[in-house]
Amino acid sequence: MSAHEPFPGVLGAVHTGGGAVGTVEAETSASTPVRWAKVIDHTRCIGCHACTTACKSENDVPLGVTRTYVKYVDVGTFPQARRAFQVTRCNQCVDAPCAAACPTRAMHIRPDGIVDFDKRICIGCKACIAACPYDAIFINPEDHSAEKCNFCAHRLDVGLEPACVVVCPTEAILIGDLADPTSKVAQIVQREPVTVRRPEKETRPKLFYKGAHQTTLDPIAARRPPAGLYMWSEQGDGVGSGHPEGWANSSAAAVLSYDVPHRAPWDWRVSLYTWTKSIAAGSYLVALLLVLVGALSWSSDLFVWAAPVLALVFLGLTGIVLIFDLEHPERFYYIFTRPHWRSWLVRGAFIIAGYGAVLTLQVLAGLVDSETLRRVVAIPGLPLALMTAVYTAYLFAQSKARDAWQSPLLPAHIAVQALFAGSAALLVVAPALEPDAVAPLAWLLAASVLVHLLFVLGEVTLPHGTAHAHLATWEMVRGRYRRFFWWGVVSVAVGLGAPWLGAWAGLVALAGLLAHEHAYVQSAQAVPLA
Repeated sequence: MSAHEPFPGVLGAVHTGGGAVGTVEAETSASTPVRWAKVIDHTRCIGCHACTTACKSENDVPLGVTRTYVKYVDVGTFPQARRAFQVTRCNQCVDAPCAAACPTRAMHIRPDGIVDFDKRICIGCKACIAACPYDAIFINPEDHSAEKCNFCAHRLDVGLEPACVVVCPTEAILIGDLADPTSKVAQIVQREPVTVRRPEKETRPKLFYKGAHQTTLDPIAARRPPAGLYMWSEQGDGVGSGHPEGWANSSAAAVLSYDVPHRAPWDWRVSLYTWTKSIAAGSYLVALLLVLVGALSWSSDLFVWAAPVLALVFLGLTGIVLIFDLEHPERFYYIFTRPHWRSWLVRGAFIIAGYGAVLTLQVLAGLVDSETLRRVVAIPGLPLALMTAVYTAYLFAQSKARDAWQSPLLPAHIAVQALFAGSAALLVVAPALEPDAVAPLAWLLAASVLVHLLFVLGEVTLPHGTAHAHLATWEMVRGRYRRFFWWGVVSVAVGLGAPWLGAWAGLVALAGLLAHEHAYVQSAQAVPLA
């Protein structure tokens, strides 16, 4: 947008060229909602980083993080080589995965289409970061809340252009109303060839690129040099290429020459949480299934005491790990007091709460020695135990950014892991409490381990639907997490000998499951998104 063109902001502002802002009558009809969008014209971008510095100044963004930056890719070989730029930031999606995943609506979509955030209610769960396919969200190291580009909404609300638009020396960044056919942005989007990043994610972004080179838009199209060899920036041990020998998903000769550090949002605590939750869900689930098939009685010590107590202990550890992972752990109760029901973090929290109530009633039934209460509580207990196990699959699937977590078989695999973890944990205590249960537990452990290994074999040998999923699997099997993966496979396989090795097989298999979970959770986040 020219500095002298009318700028149809909320107050009908017009940029006057000297930096002053006047007000004019709004040109768009009041009945037509505003749909803010951006066009970044890379035929004009010179890679000067003025937008980055203006954004930092306007929004008080601390060092080490950015709401927007300019990525550099060197395309071609000498003497036919050139540098391509790409301005990277929030894509202001119509179907914003970050807003869907946020458990408190801290990330939300305004009526004018801007994806904005409210730091006052952010709990720092990082679900929005895991969900964003564009790696546009970060945790502010000073206030520990999530933030990103929000079109300088505070400026738009008073009729001013975003800071990056004002300072761009070549007018490469344009903002306008898609609903207004007279706006320059609407005219470019509707009449000229533009593209968006990762359209396969179906987020319907409102950030359009004109004249951008594909090797800048695709995060894995350009070869990534070893850490520390980037121009100016120091990458450290963050997200890498996900493939050896500088592999790139493009036949073009292109190398990434400037980028900013990228970090996986969910660390070892999420890996640990998936393991503790599997034991919590599986302990009671396995004991109840053995009761239902007649292998245990309703008054068995293993079912009356060991299963619910073991499940409660590990469910408590699960809650502790989840709260410990929050950037604002003191706000964890917002999940229950300000729930956003589209978020699987919220749904999972209520499922866990219900399951915890069932386990508490089971312990109470043991204290009052009431078989009737045990039978009644088992009715909701069975589905709640199963839901506690598998809701993580839907939580991971809500993280649209990570292709490796989008498998439709993931709920079934996690359910099998719960049977595996539950039977292994009960096998450790069964010899002292219920010797007759050792044999069925050992055979169930061996069977669930076998099915788990078959799932893993399928994951690592079948062709993958996307290059991102392929690279994540490479990182797990042959890349930086290979030691966890292979140690996990070997240790888990010990569970196949449970009918002969007994409780020791259960302990080793549980340790192997923890290693596998860490490799699986972290490798999916090892593929760069921007």
